[in-house]
Amino acid sequence: MQNCDRLHQKMSQQEPEVSTEVAVIDYRQTNAANSLLPQPSILSSSGWHHIHLELFQQPKFEIAEHQHTMHVIACGLSDVQGICSAGERWLDGKRERERRSAGDIAIVPAGVAHRCNWDTAAQFMVLAVEPALLREVGQDWVNPDAIELVPRFMSQQDSLIQSIFSTLQTEAASGAMGSHLLVDSLKTALAIHLLRNYCTTRPRIFSNADGLSSSKLQQVKDYVNNHLHQDLKLNELAAIVQISPYHFLRLFKLRVGLTPHQYILQCRIDKAKSLLQHSHLSIAEIALRVGFCDQSHFTRYFKRVVGVTPMQFLRK
Repeated sequence: MQNCDRLHQKMSQQEPEVSTEVAVIDYRQTNAANSLLPQPSILSSSGWHHIHLELFQQPKFEIAEHQHTMHVIACGLSDVQGICSAGERWLDGKRERERRSAGDIAIVPAGVAHRCNWDTAAQFMVLAVEPALLREVGQDWVNPDAIELVPRFMSQQDSLIQSIFSTLQTEAASGAMGSHLLVDSLKTALAIHLLRNYCTTRPRIFSNADGLSSSKLQQVKDYVNNHLHQDLKLNELAAIVQISPYHFLRLFKLRVGLTPHQYILQCRIDKAKSLLQHSHLSIAEIALRVGFCDQSHFTRYFKRVVGVTPMQFLRK
C-alpha cells in the first residue's frame, strides 16, 4: 500500500506533458488569427466565395508555428512614415530574413508549417485562397490533384498580386455596386496568375477552339441589358451559356475586349445617358433604374466615364 502511495505521489510531482500540436488557422472562421496575433484585424472581407482578405496593424511580435487550411498570400505595407518592418520567417522547414518592402509578397501554401517575427510595429494584408479555387480554375490546364503552390518568402514584389490586393482592400472597405462581379473577376485572375507562376506543375496551353459563339454572347448581352438594375454576378452570366465562370470570364474578355464587370458598367452608363436625354425621370430615379445604389454613387461613376456629371450632361 505504501509503495502505491509513493508511486502516486511521484506521478503527481511530474511535469505535465507539453502539447506539440501545431496550431491551425482557418480563415473560413471569424477572427481566425486572433488567438495567435497581438491585435485583431482592422479590416476584414465578408461573404466572398473562395477568398478572404484581412488587414492587420501589429506591434513588434512573433507568431507561433502554425498551418493554414487555405493558401495564404501576405503583402507587406509601409507605415504612415513610409517605413517597412523586416524580420524572419520559417517556411516549410527553411528560415530566411526577409526584406518586407511595401508590396513584397509571401506565399504560404495550405498545410505548410510556418512562423515569423517582426522587428518593429508592422502593417500587412493577408489574402486566404481556397485550394478548391485553384482546382476549379485550373481543371483544363493542370491535373487538379497535382496542383501545389511553391512557398515564397516576403522579399520580392509581384505587381499583379499587389494590384489585386489594393482593389480587394477597396472593395472590402466600400462594398460598392458590382462588388460581387468585380471580386469574382479578381479572384479568377489571381488563380490563373498563381497557376502560371507559382505552381509546381506547369499548366498546358489553353485552346481557344471552343469559344463563346456569337449567339451565346448575344444572349449574355441581352440578359445584362434587361437586368441592369440588379447586382449581376459572374456565375449568373456563365450559367446562361452553360460554361464555368472561369472560362466565361476569359472568353468574354477575348470576344468583347472588356471584362464582364467593365462591360456592365459601360452598359449602365450608356443606358443612363439615354434616360437622361429621352425620359422625365429624375437623376436619383435613373441611378436606381441602371443599378447604382444612390445618386452620389451614380454621379461619381458617370463623371469618371463620361467626363461630366449627369447634370452637366443634361445642360449640353
